[in-house]
Amino acid sequence: MKIRRTPTKVKLVYKSTKPSLRFSITERKRIDRTKDMKIEVNKVKDAGLTLRHRSGAMVSVAEPLTKAQIRSKILLRLKTQKEEDRNRKSKLITAKLLRNKVFKKAKIVMFYVAFGGEVNTEEMIREAKKIGKLICVPVCRKDKETMQPAMLEDRAKLKKGPYGVLEPVALAQVKPEDLDLVIVPGLAFDKKGNRLGRGKGCYDRFLCSLSEKIPSIGLAFDFQILPLVPTTCHDVSVKKIIFS
Repeated sequence: MKIRRTPTKVKLVYKSTKPSLRFSITERKRIDRTKDMKIEVNKVKDAGLTLRHRSGAMVSVAEPLTKAQIRSKILLRLKTQKEEDRNRKSKLITAKLLRNKVFKKAKIVMFYVAFGGEVNTEEMIREAKKIGKLICVPVCRKDKETMQPAMLEDRAKLKKGPYGVLEPVALAQVKPEDLDLVIVPGLAFDKKGNRLGRGKGCYDRFLCSLSEKIPSIGLAFDFQILPLVPTTCHDVSVKKIIFS
């Protein structure tokens, strides 16, 4: 008599206290997508946009801040930025500007006098004068909210203009059509060149009056570059942005 023995199947389950480092292809793709999503979320947060949750998934929603909200946030960043960081970044921006082909070709350059924590232009103005460029800066008229370029002579006496920005006391005006390049400040820019100013519209009106052949370069710190700057039909963009 033969006895048939059925082999007993034993299933062993091992519990590990360490997390497994092996992932399937599907799991790896899901992890990569999650990482990419986190990166995009951080970018959106930095830009001041909002996110909404839907069924547990993160969905980006284009709810850009208003101009007033962006101004408030950027003005605070400019105010609280350490002076050593401002000077360091301004030097990097100066170096980039001096290497720029358009800047090298320009003979008459309209700069701005830095105000309220903006990119410092003192060094770039000094260097531009050393290589023989004629420098002018804007003079504002509060009654008409317009600007007129005026020569910035060596050791020129400056006074506060109607908006608190320093201007030359002695006015040697320059015709706007004689400019070869305009260096433009701003509170925020996007990579398309759209610009957000302080709300008076002085630069928009001035840039709009210039020939399209006259290039303009915006200067900014890295936190002033946003994915999208809200614009209206009256806003004028710049041709190029240099930032650090």
